[in-house]
Amino acid sequence: MAAGKLFEQVKIGDLSLKNRIAMAPMTRGRAGESRVPNETMAEHYGQRGSAGLIITEATVVSEQGIGWIGSPGIYTPEMVDGWRKVTERVRATGSKIFLQLWHCGRASHSDFHNGELPVSASAVKLNGDAIHTPLGKKEYEVPRPLTVAEIGAVVADYKRAAINAKEAGFDGVEVHSANGYLLNQFLDSKTNLRTDEYGGSVEKKYRLLSEVLAAVLEVWPSGRVGVRLSPNGVFNDMGSPDYRETYLYTIQQLAKLNLGYVHIMDGLAFGFHNQGEPMTLAEFRNYYKGPIIGNCGYSREDAEQRLSDGVADIACIGRPFISNPDLVERWQNDWPLTPYDDMSLWYTPGPEGYTDYPRYQK
Repeated sequence: MAAGKLFEQVKIGDLSLKNRIAMAPMTRGRAGESRVPNETMAEHYGQRGSAGLIITEATVVSEQGIGWIGSPGIYTPEMVDGWRKVTERVRATGSKIFLQLWHCGRASHSDFHNGELPVSASAVKLNGDAIHTPLGKKEYEVPRPLTVAEIGAVVADYKRAAINAKEAGFDGVEVHSANGYLLNQFLDSKTNLRTDEYGGSVEKKYRLLSEVLAAVLEVWPSGRVGVRLSPNGVFNDMGSPDYRETYLYTIQQLAKLNLGYVHIMDGLAFGFHNQGEPMTLAEFRNYYKGPIIGNCGYSREDAEQRLSDGVADIACIGRPFISNPDLVERWQNDWPLTPYDDMSLWYTPGPEGYTDYPRYQK
């Protein structure tokens, strides 16, 4: 029987988690064209309820935020009802569940928006692989910069999503400001070339994230809100030479908010922008004394090391949870893991590669 900090209880805000293992948000594309969470999704999350905390797949706060086939939303009553099936299933396991709030920004395509261009901080095209749209694989487009008035509407969308998440029975929300999506596009100098109140200085580039958090904190107590950051990330064509200045400023601002946690992708499994040395959780711990969730490509040993070093309080695990719904029990009992399959079934409709992985049998 394995011992270790991973299996200890921990608190975030006023919530007690049964262990320090979180299930990472992973986009799986099972919500279909309606983007309404369904029974298959409820089964999937319920199967993985041994995690102390489940962070849902990224969930769009508005139609404008869409950029992925089959990803769920949280902006209609039907979506709220669909997510309620998920939260009820997870609550029965004793796990806590946070909804990750998402706007894709430029990581989208006009095919998702009736011919309208995707939006971003600035007109900077995403250079990368083609995007899967409802009409097939396409090249990314040059996005349209949001006006100041439109930015206010985006903030209002996040507030509405936060209200809907509470209505759907979630324990809290995570604001997705990582991986090259809209809030990250405002934060990063590579994608934010603005000269107005939302660009130029690090303080102005942080402004949109600050306003979104202020809106969400009107709905939820601070201990029920998390933020996700990817300081090392190259995913979705990100990374600027001033990344260290940007993220050290950001963490100092977040430290003032008494949040439930900050979720930092320090691991390099999503790639590294190579703009300098990778940032470490220890750098963030210097400024942030509240709960830190560490993430990205961790083995069990990586996770345990970060907890024992005191630089993280919770380890967030992604891909191993796909093929091991009982991941926590397997680690706790030193049972072997089922290797994850190739990506062919990761984003396809239906139960295959999603809810059909068995629990460990001795």
